[in-house]
Formats: sequence, C-alpha cells, structure tokens
Amino acid sequence: MIAIARGKYLRISSMKMRQVCDALRGKDVRQSMAMLAQIEKGASQFVKKVLDSAVSNAKQKGLSEEQLYIKTITANHGGAWKRFRAASFGRATPILRRTTHLTVGLDIKTK
Repeated sequence: MIAIARGKYLRISSMKMRQVCDALRGKDVRQSMAMLAQIEKGASQFVKKVLDSAVSNAKQKGLSEEQLYIKTITANHGGAWKRFRAASFGRATPILRRTTHLTVGLDIKTK
C-alpha cells in the first residue's frame, strides 16, 4: 500500500460504518468521493475525513488522486464508553456507546 490513514475512537458503531465501507472498497478515489457526497448516512462524514487524510499522505509522496484507488478499508470495533441510565425501582441499566477504528489504505492503479 502506498498511503494509509487511520481514524481511531470514532463515535459511531462499526456495523453502521461497515455499510459505507463495503460500498467504497476497490473503487478509485475520485469515484469514492462522488459516492460519499451522495450517501446519506452519518458514517460517510467520518469516512470522507479519513479518506482525505489518506489522499493527503499519498500526495506527500508525489502521487495524484487520479492514480489511486482504495485497496483496503476496514472498520474495526473500538472501545465502548460505558454509561448508566436510571431505571425503575432504583436500578441502573448499562448503556454501551460504541466506537470504531477506521483504516483506509490506498494503492496505485494498474492498467
């Protein structure tokens, strides 16, 4: 892989993030950016931010967006924030606020 970017502890569950990641895997960068603008999910904002970072890392190595495609994009489970909510009869029920570690890897297109 030519360029890698990671987003850690993103405040969205990994199952929701994987829906967006599966749509972008294997596509070129320009096409992926256009698709992210059309996808109406909250996860698309997180993916766009990390993808922009990966493209920026590739530009530091002298490559352009036209040469790149998304080789790997993974959304793994991060830590969960543990909270409690009051329940009836003086009890407390747990709440897990899930997070995600997103990794985007870019590579050069071959013709």
